[in-house]
Amino acid sequence: MGNFLIIQLAVVVIFLYINCLMIFTFLKKEAFRTDTRYILFSQTLFPDSGLILIANLALALVYYQVAIHFVVCCLLSVIMSLLSIVSPLALVAMCLERYVAICMPLRHADISTPRTRNICLLIMWLISSVIPIYVLFVSLFSIPSKFLLAYVVCSIDVLFVESWQNLVRSTLFQMYFLVMFGIVLFSYFKIMKAARAASSKNKKSTNKGLRTVLLHAFQLLLSLLRFICPYVETSVLHIDILLYVNLRYSDFIVFFLAPRCLSPLIYGLRDEKFSVVLRNYVFFGHYTFVSNLGMNGRPE
Repeated sequence: MGNFLIIQLAVVVIFLYINCLMIFTFLKKEAFRTDTRYILFSQTLFPDSGLILIANLALALVYYQVAIHFVVCCLLSVIMSLLSIVSPLALVAMCLERYVAICMPLRHADISTPRTRNICLLIMWLISSVIPIYVLFVSLFSIPSKFLLAYVVCSIDVLFVESWQNLVRSTLFQMYFLVMFGIVLFSYFKIMKAARAASSKNKKSTNKGLRTVLLHAFQLLLSLLRFICPYVETSVLHIDILLYVNLRYSDFIVFFLAPRCLSPLIYGLRDEKFSVVLRNYVFFGHYTFVSNLGMNGRPE
């Protein structure tokens, strides 16, 4: 189990560093801060970075059996629930943005306005708040008042008195992700249809958008599979407790951390404009010099 924590910590440090570089890049360039696709991308960077950090802290507390105040545990769980939904919703919005840009290019400028962008962001965060509000309501109003002052080893399970309460939460999560996955598949097939009809001039851009949407679908699929994990883990628990512990931490890394770490690789590093500016900051403004040196064998 210690090995899993070391692997997890290494993954967290690497991707938090990458995310921080990308957040810095986004904030430094006005062109990114006013472009819909990059604004939506930032809505994955900020929540994912926060979620990775808080989830890593929560897992360390559980591993070392550190008890914290019940209310603090409740707040951590609410924040993690919120951040775990808003990032996938941003992925869906990014897929729809690519769908509009590729399939309706003449209407893209009219649809992608500051007003519609702000409405989209508001809707995203409102939808993301439904499950956290449910978790907060259940934990504060269904738990006996004496437990509100207690100290607990924090996990989402301690917030629910009855099994049906956790079942409702899991069902809402599954419904969310199934709908989101359906929207991403819709965008994929529409873009694929446009790719077949595109001229050779536009085919490269269309195919790139198609690959991006497909990778986002893979991200959402990993997130969706996370809700099957508890059923598998429960079955394994009756067989071998050590296998159960190892499986649970493996599921955490593969189905919880991995989807959060893919966004920078899928979108940030593959986007030409963003990656050029990012590399420039990584090399402290000397990226042009390094690129020219690599291509020509000497600086220009």
